Amino acid sequence: MDIGLLAAFLGGALALLSPCGALLLPAFFASTVGTGPRLLLHGAVFYLGLLAVLVPLGVGAGTVGALFVTHRQAVVLVASLVMIVLGAAQALGFGFDPARLLPGPDLHSRAAASTGIAKTLLLGSASGVAGFCAGPILGAVLTLAAARGDTLAAALLLAVYGAGMVVPLLLVALLWRRLGARGQRVLRGRSFTLLGRRLHTTSVVSGLLIMVVGVVFWTTNGLVGTPELVPIAAQAWLQERVAQLSGPVLDVLVVVMVAGAILLVWVWRLRRDRGSGGLISGGPEAPIVEQGGNEQ
Repeated sequence: MDIGLLAAFLGGALALLSPCGALLLPAFFASTVGTGPRLLLHGAVFYLGLLAVLVPLGVGAGTVGALFVTHRQAVVLVASLVMIVLGAAQALGFGFDPARLLPGPDLHSRAAASTGIAKTLLLGSASGVAGFCAGPILGAVLTLAAARGDTLAAALLLAVYGAGMVVPLLLVALLWRRLGARGQRVLRGRSFTLLGRRLHTTSVVSGLLIMVVGVVFWTTNGLVGTPELVPIAAQAWLQERVAQLSGPVLDVLVVVMVAGAILLVWVWRLRRDRGSGGLISGGPEAPIVEQGGNEQ
């Protein structure tokens, strides 16, 4: 996997958890959408809203970078310095809201006035660019996209950044009640004071990530000299083993195993329902556990 794509995905996750609106989106999805297929549907719509804003930004950044492809050394140097500066600003709690730089109506206001699928779509579009605390993260990803000098690669980078927001959003919304107040506080991070300045753990982690990417980008000539996360020899070995495993006999075995697992689950649920039938019809009601208020 490309280190740039991995950094973009992690950046999206950290942008979702940024202190300005930590867990507001997961809390909204958990309370209004629920779980199951409905959550997946709204997650997909939310991602489409992200793509509608982020991919054009990536295409624009890649197009600008392509204009300077003949000056690669200068582009790598400038991009590295910009990412290091943005990382330092993020770690120190400085930020900016990229949404103010874009023309058009306020997406958050339109989302607040909408309902259902339309609200989720507009929330995705607004979340892609809005947020004072996440501004430096998006700026760093756009800088990395522009430095690639490839329109498609830049668009893919921004799409991965959006996926980095959606995946933890769905996971946290799915596990929201199980997390409880303590787990939610852990995900929100915590503030601390250093040299008289109020900092936040999430901002510091994301800022350090951006600065590390900037340094790596500089020292590897724009990630050209970066080694693969999975060595080529290991990739070849895995491909060879997968080729050996493929075949009609294995396919039949897999189908039989899956069918057997489904049958076992069905039998288990059937026995459980029969065993609990008396309790459901005449037994005492289960106690209702009231969950305490959560921070928003």
